[in-house]
Amino acid sequence: MAAQLSPQQLSDKHRPTLDQALDAIRSRAYWSPHPEHPKAYGESAPAEGLAAFQALRGTRFELDQPGTDGWTGGEVSPYGPALAVEYPHADPDVLLPAMRAGMGAWREAGPETRALVCLEILARIGARTHEFAHAVMHTSGQAFLMAFQAGGPHAQDRGLEAVAYAYAEQTRTPAAADWSKPQGKRDPLELRKSFTAAPRGISLLIGCNTFPTWNGYPGLFASLATGNPVLVKPHPRAVLPLALTVRVAREVLAEAGFDPNLVALAVERPGEGIAKTLASRPEIRIIDYTGSTAFGDWLESHARQAQVYTEKAGVNTVLVDSTDDYKGMLSNLAFSLSLYSGQMCTTPQNLLIPRDGITTDAGEKSYDEVVADLAASVSGLLGDDARANALLGALVNPEVKARLEAAASLGDIALASREIVHPEFPDAVVRTPAIVKADGARKSWEKAGEGGTEAEVPYLAECFGPVSFAVAMDSTDDALELLRRTVREKGAMTVGAYTTSPETERAIEEVCLEESAQLSLNLTGGVYVNQTAAFSDFHGSGGNPAANAALCDAAFVANRFRMVEVRRQA
Repeated sequence: MAAQLSPQQLSDKHRPTLDQALDAIRSRAYWSPHPEHPKAYGESAPAEGLAAFQALRGTRFELDQPGTDGWTGGEVSPYGPALAVEYPHADPDVLLPAMRAGMGAWREAGPETRALVCLEILARIGARTHEFAHAVMHTSGQAFLMAFQAGGPHAQDRGLEAVAYAYAEQTRTPAAADWSKPQGKRDPLELRKSFTAAPRGISLLIGCNTFPTWNGYPGLFASLATGNPVLVKPHPRAVLPLALTVRVAREVLAEAGFDPNLVALAVERPGEGIAKTLASRPEIRIIDYTGSTAFGDWLESHARQAQVYTEKAGVNTVLVDSTDDYKGMLSNLAFSLSLYSGQMCTTPQNLLIPRDGITTDAGEKSYDEVVADLAASVSGLLGDDARANALLGALVNPEVKARLEAAASLGDIALASREIVHPEFPDAVVRTPAIVKADGARKSWEKAGEGGTEAEVPYLAECFGPVSFAVAMDSTDDALELLRRTVREKGAMTVGAYTTSPETERAIEEVCLEESAQLSLNLTGGVYVNQTAAFSDFHGSGGNPAANAALCDAAFVANRFRMVEVRRQA
């Protein structure tokens, strides 16, 4: 196929960005090429993005990919409106061989060209960030600004970060080398060796409902940049953002002279459950998954032919020991508990607070005072409905609402959830967070799990959504032990802590180092435990049950290809 984008054009346009990304993952300093303010995209961009999104509703989403045997859809926005978009349904027996057909040319293009093509895909997505933001908002329930930032520039940053790591790992080994072994008086042994980053095969991306692009782009671009075709299987309630991504990727691949079928879409019919079927096929050699622990465990156990990268559930914990900025601590925690209605995999769930209270710059505070003051801080933050809607978004599915409504059965309610009406979308389910008091006496959790008693200790399991537990602990030592046990047995994407004691700080750090949990200490300003920055922060560690991979590090990309050597007699 004729290329409209030459390698030189791609290099002139994107090589400087790739070089900056490579510098950023080495320095870990702040850097982003993608503006996170909506006004940065031009005066007409907001209206154009909304119009483009609205034009997609009620249409058939054409992709011209092989194996289409029908149409399916059914997304309904958490804000109420039906999207009514129909997507092509694929016959994998036709689609998967077509995807493999372009692998040879894509492999031979080499790491740099692949990286630059990926950057062109990201650039075109970036130019349509307003359109993508509405797609993310109306499939995930995120409020618009969060959908814009997390679903747009932050997701694009994570995709670019994966490309940078992929390029670095593939070019760590030279493409060719002359080898000469001295033989004393005899002529040396001489070989000419070549080294090629050989892709594993088709990569399956199983998307999630809450962060379809942010969680999806790292795996998608890591696999594509390492030479693997990518089959994108979105969550059935969040198809549109990833379908748009697939369409852009196919367009760029074709313009660059490659087979567009290197990226394809697999959308399931209602109740079809194609993820297990696809994950079990021998053509699938890499799987990226974000979602429930049950299905993540199934993938790790059953998709043995594939390299599986999972992000599952965890119980994120904040240990409160003491603070020299009580007001700042409360404000920071209130925001962390409220953002996107607690529907982030990094949102704190368990707040371990000494039963005897804490030392603060505002004096000694009892457990009850800390909990009451935190509840007041959350209520103050969300007291204005307009502000609350902008922070909370909408509940993503009925299961989250059911867990929130069941909170009263889990313990004494320190902060009751309240319903908020969205002025633009009256059918949106918007609720403020609930805080539940819990007993953290060692006897209540030490033997949990023995004889089925774990169900009686609700804070030992993930309660995804806007429900948190203020756990009264008998001592800091007990809190450290509960933290250790929780991370080891249940996993955690994030751990937070507040302390003015160097000894306690070091003890918390030691737990997190031993159990592989990412730790944030004494956050009182505009950085929150549930936010991570691409190129600098690692999302997850891959070292505890919450996830077997980190976004993004060398381990996330290096096993998506194998270095294949050819030796020739010199």
